[in-house]
Amino acid sequence: MAKKVGYRCGECGWQTAKWVGRCGECQAWGTVEEETARGGAHVASPGAVSAPAVPIGQVKAEVAHARSTGVPELDRVLGGGLVPGAVVLLAGEPGIGKSTLLLEAASKIARGQTVLYVTGEESAAQVRVRADRIGAIHDDLYLAAETDLGALVSHVEKVQPGLLVVDSVQTIGSAQATGVPGGVTQVREVAGNLVRLAKERGMSTVLVGHVTKEGSIAGPRTLEHLVDVVLHFEGDRHSRLRMVRAIKNRYGPVDEVGCFDLHEGGIEGITDASGLFVSHRAEPVPGTCVTVTMEGTRPLPAEVQALVARTEAQQPRRSSSGLDPYRVTMVLAVLERRLNAKLGGCDVFTATVGGIKLGDPAIDLSVMLAVASAAGDRALPSGLVVLGEVGLAGELRQVRDVRRRLSEAARLGFTRALVPAGSLDAGRGRRGESSLVRADGRSSFAPGFDVVEAENVWDALNHVTS
Repeated sequence: MAKKVGYRCGECGWQTAKWVGRCGECQAWGTVEEETARGGAHVASPGAVSAPAVPIGQVKAEVAHARSTGVPELDRVLGGGLVPGAVVLLAGEPGIGKSTLLLEAASKIARGQTVLYVTGEESAAQVRVRADRIGAIHDDLYLAAETDLGALVSHVEKVQPGLLVVDSVQTIGSAQATGVPGGVTQVREVAGNLVRLAKERGMSTVLVGHVTKEGSIAGPRTLEHLVDVVLHFEGDRHSRLRMVRAIKNRYGPVDEVGCFDLHEGGIEGITDASGLFVSHRAEPVPGTCVTVTMEGTRPLPAEVQALVARTEAQQPRRSSSGLDPYRVTMVLAVLERRLNAKLGGCDVFTATVGGIKLGDPAIDLSVMLAVASAAGDRALPSGLVVLGEVGLAGELRQVRDVRRRLSEAARLGFTRALVPAGSLDAGRGRRGESSLVRADGRSSFAPGFDVVEAENVWDALNHVTS
């Protein structure tokens, strides 16, 4: 006899004693369902095993080695390529280029193994037209248009692919689950079966997923826990630049990013993305400051722009694009309190160049100096890059990989850098690298490239205005 034990959220697993319309943990609506369980503990009986247990040293590790997708930027994010049996979830907004990227990669992987591409959102003819346009035609790339899980499994049984692409998981339905395709129950059932199929066959699987208006992956949160790799495909629809970020990766780093150029002829990886996020102008302009952010192992110079304008409104606006608005608000508070900046009657707008999103604490000082430059209508020195995390007391904190950031800035032609005090000593490499301290207290990091160290925001502002 079933006994009621409470209610559980189908999205995140949050439990409550009574039914509510909105989950108290993930704030999702209509996901709390009644949970039942049978009384008494159930003792599991021994069953058949798929393979006997062996000493860990005898396990063959070769089967877990990544295989290249043929797209270097995608391999960078995946950690070298696709691992046999791995399940990858690629999420992104509709029309951003997910299908184009996967079709491009599928055609290149088909040169070495059989690939099955299952589309549930478009007809087979529509996918064929796109494949013709980007040159993704190959005899070992099979295409099927299905929305039923049983039919999808039948295609896998017949084709025996080494890679399965499902576009998208929200369009596939199962007769064994209730609800409509894309619902919580259906997505969980379909994803669970596909993960089981991938593990049993050692078949790499890529699932395409949609995102909500807030930018998070649609469907139950357990979907992210079921898969091995979660990638986010992002970018501005009005720009050709696209970026793929690893949110979860059991086979590689989770802080890498891949850069792509989406155009009419397809999508291409951008091996050297330096300079894409910096404006090129003859003379410096007030309200601009260049920093270097770390995206995984890749240093990327990026430009922060600020505009300060007087307003008659009682509550001035604080608007950010590409930056964390909460962190920008904190930096503005430090600027007003520690440097006596008068921003109370001004609107403050901050943004990045090229559509890049910056979340690195090392950009704090660049945001502060860009706003200070805009407020004073005075441009910062030409050829300057700025690094540093700003504390609430006005101190500058050291950031990681300073030497790699400065090396990239020097390669691109920058001549000066402003960093927190002690950064070069803390970032000294194993080869005994050291900077040359000159008589004026500045350090020569590379020929023609000077580094100035500052302990707090007062020193930093004095250095750039002197």
